[in-house]
Amino acid sequence: MLKRVSLLMAAVLFVTAVTAGCNGPSGTDDAEEIPADLQKLQLSVPIVQDWIFSGNPKFAIHINNPNSVTLDAKAKVVIKTDKQVEVVTITKDVKVPSGESDVDITMPDGVTLDPGFYRASCTVDGRSARAFVFGINPLAIVSAPDKQPDFDSFWESSVEQLEAIQMNATLTELPSRSSSARKAYFVELQSVPDGLTGDPVTVRGYYLEPQDGKAHPVIMHFFGYDSQNTKSIVSCPSGGSDATYAEFYLSHRGQYINNRKAEYRDPDDGKGDLTNIYGDWFAFNFGNRDGYYYRGAFLDCVQAIRFMATRPTSDVNNIFAEGSSQGGALSYAAAALSPYPLKAIAPCVAFLGDYPDYFDIVSWPGDVAKANKGSMTDEQMYAFLSYFDTKNLATRIHCSVIACSGLLDETCPPHTNTAPFNNLPGTDKMMYYYPNLHHEIPNGWQAKYMAFFKERTARQ
Repeated sequence: MLKRVSLLMAAVLFVTAVTAGCNGPSGTDDAEEIPADLQKLQLSVPIVQDWIFSGNPKFAIHINNPNSVTLDAKAKVVIKTDKQVEVVTITKDVKVPSGESDVDITMPDGVTLDPGFYRASCTVDGRSARAFVFGINPLAIVSAPDKQPDFDSFWESSVEQLEAIQMNATLTELPSRSSSARKAYFVELQSVPDGLTGDPVTVRGYYLEPQDGKAHPVIMHFFGYDSQNTKSIVSCPSGGSDATYAEFYLSHRGQYINNRKAEYRDPDDGKGDLTNIYGDWFAFNFGNRDGYYYRGAFLDCVQAIRFMATRPTSDVNNIFAEGSSQGGALSYAAAALSPYPLKAIAPCVAFLGDYPDYFDIVSWPGDVAKANKGSMTDEQMYAFLSYFDTKNLATRIHCSVIACSGLLDETCPPHTNTAPFNNLPGTDKMMYYYPNLHHEIPNGWQAKYMAFFKERTARQ
């Protein structure tokens, strides 16, 4: 089921445009007095249907002509695919009367847009009215899985390797973050090495444990791509007054807690400075599927879920996960790989989806991949990446899913968010598209996914 909402449904982008280039006042039987100084036209393109259409789009360029005379103008709309391939150019010679008027835009006869995302650029006499992205029947977009024949066995053996490792969980209470409702802990776990052999990797997180002695639904929180600004502070959330959920905030290998000096973390009993040893995470061990960064990172998420399953305050029948950007990809991975079935996940503006198309739409991380592929052909590179593609992991997911995407996102474009969503085999799923959103979390998103989780918690 498709759900579409907009935080800014009523927003109208006004771009003033000088009338230089206009043909000027149109001819009439009675001569019109021409103002000494023509005032600027005001141009806008109001959002229609959150820019999501079931068929060819229909919208209008709105013009406010503050002059007392009618002007001749040329409206132009260029529509391209999300890969910047031009599809159609629509031009209209229009007479713009004094006051407000609309130039209706429809597709020319014989032009039918296929399911997909498109870029529209609207101008009047060469001046921008609006540039935006719209979708045509996005839930009909086919991003076929490209799993290698051993995809499932690769991940099953990877989880087996993880389960053979002693977790050796250590918990250090953080009194300044604890409350009477939930204690806060700094947690350290052993996870898989960066390959099939070697020493386990220590990953860390913050854990909020309810104190009423009852089993509670669990929420796993996964983070976006870390910054190389290692002076940003990583803090544990407060235990607060609400003990509805047991929560774990994972810092997977090389990022966040694992990438900060002690002074940039909450006091954690002298654990010392922690440093990223992976460099550019996306590039680490690129081409080596058994040692690749995201094999380890995905399994770190599974290990964190396994840790939560050991806690007496965790209801393992109600495990949820959420995250944005990289955290969205980790949410998909956790649901696909966890030995404890998840009840629902909430990936927002998710990373790591549909690499072959992803790299054609935006430059990063495709430029990193191509710079690190060595002697691999493109075909071999995409075969390698297919093991870590959310559109393939999605085929293993059977829980409920609420997801969102920004139509203006040039980091994780809507196509790359729609690809895994469309490959989910289940039917209890909801996708929200935000017409004005770039690579960011929508206002109200937490409330939306928490309501989704709450509703599914009650289901048996």
